[in-house]
Amino acid sequence: MALNAGPTEVGVLSALQTVAFLLIGLPAGVWVDRLRRRRVMMASDLARFVLLGSIPLAGQLGLLSIELMFTVALLAGVAQVFNDVADQTYLPQLVDTRQLGDGNAKLEVVRSGAFLAGPGVGGALVQLLGATRTLTATALGALASVLFLRSITVPDPPPADTRRDPLLHGIREGLAYVRQDRLLLAFAASSAIANLCVSGVTGLSVLFLAQDVELAPGVIGVLFMSGGIGGLLGGLTGGRLAARFGVARVTWMAAVVAAPSGLLLPFTEADWRVVCFPLASMALSWAATLSNVGQITYRQTSTPDHLLGRVNASVRFMTWGAMPLGALLGGIVAQQIGVRQALWVLMAGRLLAFVPLLLSPLPRMRDFAKSPAQVSS
Repeated sequence: MALNAGPTEVGVLSALQTVAFLLIGLPAGVWVDRLRRRRVMMASDLARFVLLGSIPLAGQLGLLSIELMFTVALLAGVAQVFNDVADQTYLPQLVDTRQLGDGNAKLEVVRSGAFLAGPGVGGALVQLLGATRTLTATALGALASVLFLRSITVPDPPPADTRRDPLLHGIREGLAYVRQDRLLLAFAASSAIANLCVSGVTGLSVLFLAQDVELAPGVIGVLFMSGGIGGLLGGLTGGRLAARFGVARVTWMAAVVAAPSGLLLPFTEADWRVVCFPLASMALSWAATLSNVGQITYRQTSTPDHLLGRVNASVRFMTWGAMPLGALLGGIVAQQIGVRQALWVLMAGRLLAFVPLLLSPLPRMRDFAKSPAQVSS
């Protein structure tokens, strides 16, 4: 809004934040397997601190432009690729295998709690300080992450894979492992469809609420907090639901039950129907958290340590690689038929995300006691 960006520019900006998963997602997994994971995370956070800090600085100097935003989004996305792959690969080094499910659930609670507070605080700061200065808080968050990572007392072990095979050989190993495991393949396909559609919705949501529904930035920030509430509830209830119904059942049932709720979002108006946005956000975030905990835990417990970085990167390549395509698609569709109509198209498409799960062995499983006969093709 500060730069008068239209739907197409917003779509490009959203796409550039995740296009790095397509560009370097697969090589990143090989490199992470050859490096100390915590150091990779700290280096990526330092890079994000510098990049995000350049935005308010450019604003103060009168140099801020949409082209600079594009550049920062792309480079920060590169740093995020390494951070995410190392993050999911690092946890098994910190906790026992039996604690991975609980550990992932707790991490989701923390992430959701942060996301719950962030948009509300961000909306208030935008109104008080302006958009560019508010991004200073995001840069400082990246710096705080470095300090917290540095405080971990568990030794950061050297990589398990000491080989230096050609890069393409390492990439093929990760992709082959995902392809032969039917559960990993189904999870990746389901998440790719969901991310393709949701990234388009996310990129258009600010325009939708600000221009179509005509809400103030502070109100928009409060509405975006609803996703954090859903994620927080997912993290808090995931353990109990998994104990009662089984981790595998909860992983797919949550996705199936919550999928239709996304159709509420385009009904949002500046009256009582404003509740449609938070209801849809909470339901989808709740389901996504439950599904993510199950998927990540399965991947961490079933994959050999020396391959985990490459497998995580392969899955991220397939799932997050769909996000820039979805963001671009959302911007193009919105430019042609309108923002609200584009949300209808994207949320209808998201209903297909649970189909790969239903066609996999997952509905016949209660827990992830891996059996080659069950999950291998």
